[in-house]
Amino acid sequence: MGSGGVGEVPTIFHPRRSRTSNITFVEDQQTHGPFITPIQIALHASGKSIILPYDAPFFTTWFCTNWEILYFPVYFICWAAKTKCATPSEIIAESLRGFRDKGFTGGRFLIRCSLFCSLWVITNYLYILSLRILLATDVMALYATNVSCVYLLSWVILHEQFVGVRIVAVILCNTGIALLAYMDGITGSPTLGGVVLATAAAAGSAVYKVLFKKVIGETTFGQMSLFFSLIGLCNAALLWPICLALYFSGVETIHWARLPWAALLSASILHLVANMLGNFSIALTYDLFITLGLITAVPVSAALDVIFYGAYFMGMKLAGMIFIAVGFFLVMFPDNWPDYITRLLRIIMNNIIFICRWSRKHRHGMSDGSSRDVIDYRTGYIKSHLRSPSGRVR
Repeated sequence: MGSGGVGEVPTIFHPRRSRTSNITFVEDQQTHGPFITPIQIALHASGKSIILPYDAPFFTTWFCTNWEILYFPVYFICWAAKTKCATPSEIIAESLRGFRDKGFTGGRFLIRCSLFCSLWVITNYLYILSLRILLATDVMALYATNVSCVYLLSWVILHEQFVGVRIVAVILCNTGIALLAYMDGITGSPTLGGVVLATAAAAGSAVYKVLFKKVIGETTFGQMSLFFSLIGLCNAALLWPICLALYFSGVETIHWARLPWAALLSASILHLVANMLGNFSIALTYDLFITLGLITAVPVSAALDVIFYGAYFMGMKLAGMIFIAVGFFLVMFPDNWPDYITRLLRIIMNNIIFICRWSRKHRHGMSDGSSRDVIDYRTGYIKSHLRSPSGRVR
């Protein structure tokens, strides 16, 4: 019933330590999430093994968010190749026109981009920070609860329709969070802190989505691409002093000569591609299928954790994930789900009534036919008192 915490299963910021007989440089690349892969440098000095880990969640968040700058250039290249006649100025003007029509001035728009950039960075930082304590499967299951937070905030802020079954889903998700929080107890276990961090990341993601719909509203692909590129620019221009402050204060451990560039670059590219697919795939499929990808990633991550890290899922951990999954699917129910249920029940009842009537009619038909007088078609005898068995009239 353990969580696979620091003391049991190696996590991305606390890899399993191993001793070496000579000077070695080991890159223990672990696939614990879409954001970061750690590096472990083992140095043999005076018979002692010194572990110098890469432990910089904020720097990783800042580095990955910088790649959001490429959002609009990628859209620009794709749109220019598709239209072939649109000039660069026309594409940029079309992307800016929608924001001007909504009453955004340059200063107000940049301020809102800065606020959303801060919310974006805080959410991803909490997500990565929780990976120091929990396995990726636990964090992803907790992060999937953001759909219930989105519903609650949409109901309060956006005044969306109240659906009773979704309140049940929120209760189930909260129950799952509580089970995961206490799966290792609360005495001397960092699990509770990790669950709080992952849940806060899910809540931050929900706040981001609802505020985006409230403040920015409906956007085109060009406007969305420009907005995300500005988030990346604000991140690169405004938040780098925080990275330096955390580094010089010793809060984060970074060895610049041995940065895991391959892991950081691959994580950043995958982060960018995942966000672009999540936002642009709406033109190709339903938003429901994109959201379902969040919960379907949990069993895939669980299989990888079992194979590579020897994790196990049982007891309160397994029960908590099941509660979260059930709550997730209940939130995905459409607003008019009672109409679908009523229509389905009506069809089922009509079929049952039809089968009962048909069987009753068939059964009565068989019994009536067996009690009927047998007619002899050769003689015309119908057991009549006026005719003889030969058919003559008496």
